[in-house]
Amino acid sequence: MPATTTLFRAARPVFQQSASRAVFRANFSQTGRRFASTTATGEAASQSWFQRMWNSPVGLKTVHFWAPVMKWALVLAGISDFARPADKLSLTQNGALTATGLIWTRWCFVITPKNYLLAAVNFFLGCVGITQLTRIALYRASQKKLPATAEEEAVKVKEAVKS
Repeated sequence: MPATTTLFRAARPVFQQSASRAVFRANFSQTGRRFASTTATGEAASQSWFQRMWNSPVGLKTVHFWAPVMKWALVLAGISDFARPADKLSLTQNGALTATGLIWTRWCFVITPKNYLLAAVNFFLGCVGITQLTRIALYRASQKKLPATAEEEAVKVKEAVKS
């Protein structure tokens, strides 16, 4: 049995004790918010959601917010291309979208402040690009098998016309 399973089984009674639950609930019910910060001051706690979002390093008045919002248009355009035939898709364009999505997803976790909204949009952009590249590859693979049968059909039609 893995060590983690044994550890969790051994720790299970600790978490089931009602006394520890009472202490846990008492510590977290003081603020009345589930994810309230422990470093919140009186001024920060009294700000509305809009004020906090406005003054945030990735808030409404920064490019860190608006760039991902606008980049969702690329994801939606890629999703709308799912309805297009695979022979009309551009390999270079979808390759660029895939590379952009994958590279910038990693970059979003390296920069300060970490931009999870931008990471999400880039992740989905990479997923859409991978899906489209797969469609293109499958279409081209099926076309390699097709010309031999098409040429055979053309020969049969020519023979039928001659006779």
